Amino acid sequence: MSKHTLPPSRLAGLAWLCLAGLTLPIHAQVTPAPANTQAAAPPASASAAATAAETVRVLSLDELIATVVANNTELLSAQQARVTATAGIQTATAYANPRLEWQSGRNQARMPGAVPGAVQGWGVSQMIENPSARDARRGAAEAAARGTEHAITLTRNAVVSETRLRASEYLLRRAEAGVTSEDLALLEQVRERVRLRVASGEAPRYEVIKADAEIVHARERQQTAALQAEQVLLTLNRMASGRLPARWSLAGSLQEDNPLPSLAELMAQAETDNPELRALQAEVERAEAQMRGARASRWPGVELRVGQTREPDLRHSSVGVSVQIPLLDRRDGAIGEAGSELRRLQGRLDGRRAELRQQLQHAWQALAIARLRVQALSEGVVLDAEAALKVAQAAYRFGERGILDVLDAQRVLRSARLNLLEARFQSQAARIELETLAGRFAASPTTPQ
Repeated sequence: MSKHTLPPSRLAGLAWLCLAGLTLPIHAQVTPAPANTQAAAPPASASAAATAAETVRVLSLDELIATVVANNTELLSAQQARVTATAGIQTATAYANPRLEWQSGRNQARMPGAVPGAVQGWGVSQMIENPSARDARRGAAEAAARGTEHAITLTRNAVVSETRLRASEYLLRRAEAGVTSEDLALLEQVRERVRLRVASGEAPRYEVIKADAEIVHARERQQTAALQAEQVLLTLNRMASGRLPARWSLAGSLQEDNPLPSLAELMAQAETDNPELRALQAEVERAEAQMRGARASRWPGVELRVGQTREPDLRHSSVGVSVQIPLLDRRDGAIGEAGSELRRLQGRLDGRRAELRQQLQHAWQALAIARLRVQALSEGVVLDAEAALKVAQAAYRFGERGILDVLDAQRVLRSARLNLLEARFQSQAARIELETLAGRFAASPTTPQ
């Protein structure tokens, strides 16, 4: 029997094929091992998830707003100012106290027939204020109290608006973290496929390097979005003076829920309910009362006096009236100052009313633009990007496209989904601005349970 000797190149090729045949089954058996490990570990992971669910409290938007409003320091300060203004009304309506005088002395006789002895006297005086000046002062105090009420509603409107905006930002960051997490999971699947193809010699090694680099960037984006969401939660907790739970989350999404009224209805509501306009109107009313008070201060009032003096042989009784006559000071300076302040506040009110209408129109247009972006992205761009990714993945599996095409398609999809989230957030922000300008958040919410 003759023996045939194979050349070294053929021996090397056979050895490589044997190793490849052994390696591929090993990968086929080893790769599912993490899945089997995870399947064997559900009791521990389930208990950890249950513990996390017990420690993290999920709040609704209404509960969050009620907690922030109940504990916000700016709102509490505005409410305390109302107490001060109420006391100011009591001060303005108080009557002047009467004045009591008493005196004592002695008479010394310096002429024959005079009777020496003790001399005593007393007197009572009461200031009767000009009714016009009193009414003007009371009107100014009441207008100031109304101003503090409107300041409370203005602060509440701003606090609720800021809370809603931050809540929408948290939902945005949380959704971005979800998108980046899904993107990371897809990249890890792609990297595993690339690793198998590189191990079998069907693809060059730089494809693994590229996939690893994309995974590093995806993890960075996911961690950044998660940290930004945590920062928003810290901001909300600061607005609530630290009264929110230690670990909590917010229920909801960026989808619009309730329809908005028309622009004309919002403008009409803003004219009557906008707390800033109402606060400025209260300042105008206060300035008008101060103007009336400055005019009435020319004749401040009448002072009545009653007195009696007792001497050893005589008793003197007297009744008098004291009136201040405006000869030298006709209060022209005070009247001019009050009139100038009134005109300034009236101009400020008119300007703010016109500016408010422009802001409503601008916010309405911003809402329309954001809704168009949401519609275009959700009904066109995102769907096309998802289809392009599926085509690129299928082409890569059949060897018609490289890994760069898959990564580019995945990058386009991620960008489209993030743009959709940003457009929904912009829509919510414009909606919140419209409701804020219309004063729809000025009413007191329900107390948190």
